[in-house]
Amino acid sequence: MTISASPDSAGVRRVDQLLAHYEESHRNPANEIIHFIAIPLIMLSLVGMMFALHPYVAYAFIAASMVYYVRLSLAFLVTMLLWSALSVAVLFAMGSLVLELSVAIFVGAWILQFIGHKLEGKKPSFFEDIQYLWVGPLFVLSKLFTKLGLRW
Repeated sequence: MTISASPDSAGVRRVDQLLAHYEESHRNPANEIIHFIAIPLIMLSLVGMMFALHPYVAYAFIAASMVYYVRLSLAFLVTMLLWSALSVAVLFAMGSLVLELSVAIFVGAWILQFIGHKLEGKKPSFFEDIQYLWVGPLFVLSKLFTKLGLRW
């Protein structure tokens, strides 16, 4: 089942274009595994650092991200909403250590990402376009959906 934004004049959906471009620098199996670990951790830690500033900062970021995702795919939007809700629950569980834990996770996960890209021999996609920071989670989800036989 496919639910997403309308295709362009060539019949290609924007989400498919973004994922295809992202995949060009994520073909090494080791890099892909690293991304499956690091991207969710980066997402959690990024929201955690915002949450430490004020929960409303994190909620605003999540809401803005959902606006981006709704334009690409309803399946990705719903999944990212669920992931965001789970992340917020984890952040509440971190209690007073949310900032320290988020910073540590953020640094560690980015070190993993750069190791993966060193193995890949290509720079991270967001160096060319910041929106790929939001596409990275969709790349992980697209691989997971494919393994589960789901279409986004």
